Amino acid sequence: MLLRKVLTAASCLAIGVLSTVVTAGPAQASGPLQSHAAARGKFVGTAVDTNELNDAPYLAAVDSEFGQLTPANAMKWDAIEPSQNSFSFGRADQIMALAQNNGQSVRGHTLVWHSQTPGWVQNLDATAMRAAMRNHISTVMDKYEGDIYAWDVVNEPLNEDGSLRNSFWLQRLGESYIADAFRAARAADPTAKLYINDYNTDGLGAKSDGMYRLVSGLLEDGVPIDGVGFQGHLAVQYGFPNQMQQNLQRFADLGLDVAITELDVRMQLPSDSSKIATQNTYYRNAVNACLGVTRCVGVTFWGYSDKYSWIPSAFPGEGSAHLADENMQRKQAYTTVHDTLAGGSSGDTTPPTAPGTPGASGVTATTASLTWSASTDTGGSGLAGYNVYREQGTTDSLLAQPSGNSTTLTGLTPGTQYQVYVRARDGAGNLSTPSATATFTTEQGSGGGACRVAYSATDWGGGGGFTAGVTVTNTGTAAVNGWTLSFAFTGGQRLTPPGWSATWSQSGAVVTATNLTWNASIPVNGSVSVGFNGTYSGSNPAPGNFTLNGSACTA
Repeated sequence: MLLRKVLTAASCLAIGVLSTVVTAGPAQASGPLQSHAAARGKFVGTAVDTNELNDAPYLAAVDSEFGQLTPANAMKWDAIEPSQNSFSFGRADQIMALAQNNGQSVRGHTLVWHSQTPGWVQNLDATAMRAAMRNHISTVMDKYEGDIYAWDVVNEPLNEDGSLRNSFWLQRLGESYIADAFRAARAADPTAKLYINDYNTDGLGAKSDGMYRLVSGLLEDGVPIDGVGFQGHLAVQYGFPNQMQQNLQRFADLGLDVAITELDVRMQLPSDSSKIATQNTYYRNAVNACLGVTRCVGVTFWGYSDKYSWIPSAFPGEGSAHLADENMQRKQAYTTVHDTLAGGSSGDTTPPTAPGTPGASGVTATTASLTWSASTDTGGSGLAGYNVYREQGTTDSLLAQPSGNSTTLTGLTPGTQYQVYVRARDGAGNLSTPSATATFTTEQGSGGGACRVAYSATDWGGGGGFTAGVTVTNTGTAAVNGWTLSFAFTGGQRLTPPGWSATWSQSGAVVTATNLTWNASIPVNGSVSVGFNGTYSGSNPAPGNFTLNGSACTA
């Protein structure tokens, strides 16, 4: 059993574990982050990876500042069970040893995820896949029973619109895979806290609404779920999540713990004083959101120093996302977080002024450009960006979150009328009153072809990345047995492997997806759905030149 590094009984209760409690007086003004967090009844943690374990200055900072660790990659399926029933715990054990030496608690990450899961899992039939999932959960959690206080049991199960991600898990096992994973986890370790975890659910919106529906349904069905993790991958060129504290509170009101699990705030490089100021505001707002919710147990930063940042590889041209720079020097962001934990608050409750009526131009079958007059903000936290909504009766959908007063909408439905409006948001999460609505109709799509492709992409709220889904329908007269789908990006986008439900690759602008064994056949009028994550800079237009086995498809 690990000795948890907790400085007050309140922080011990916050993470829901029994541990040795080190009694301490009030946190000193210059004390480390964890001392101030503990004084507020929270923990503060960071993600670590095995490539950092030989860096003594870095590890000294991790030990001093944080009372909780999350293995960034060492406990993901591809690291622990790369081939069936062949378990390798070496990397995970190194992280556990570090935590034990430092007296830190550990959050397990992650058991069931559509990414970083080996191909052998994806190629199993339904019965074998369900058995493999249960076996993996049981074996891994049994190994660390009592030493890991919480697990991300299911990671990133949702699309941006709040529907379930069309992953190989969903395609093969249906929605029940989520409940099955939690039940297997409870059986494996009855004392660990069991979380569901996702990104872009931090504020009120379509995706967090979908998470709320999903979690509410799991609770109604008696599924053993203890908490919800909100990742918090933010970017200064996009707005701060809308009403983050209120969003966390509604999940807490279900009787669940909540946590900010992967916080960082990136920017387009080079940095400047304006970007740094916005970054500080976002960090302060996120920490305050957790502090304002009793059942928010703590905040985990997805890395401490830019030296080991995941951002540049995932978002080219972006970075400077963490609390310390590449030379391990604390940045203004560190001071902001430190002082917020020590009792700081923005106090901004004044919303921005309403934006002007958006004007539509460049309308195609799937895209439209919008521009509007900018808002102003006098509340002190600064104008952070805009939310663009489609008016749809009682449930308006969020289409985009640009940082400036223009955007290009993508993934629209051909031949469809759209009524849209805009709301401005500030650094404290306040929203303006809506602009007047604008109406436009997309053009009709093209017809013909022996295959039909439906492509949709949802830009991430943090910016720079997107999730895409592709559905291919066989409109020919014979079944397709074995297929290769190709298309060309038109805006410089890059595929982020591995994708799901296909083997993905990219050469230049051309992306290729090849079937897996279980979805090699597409019957006449049948369909297959695949997907991937990608990155972009600037706009994110839909790709073109779709072909199936070399023959052109209708898009």
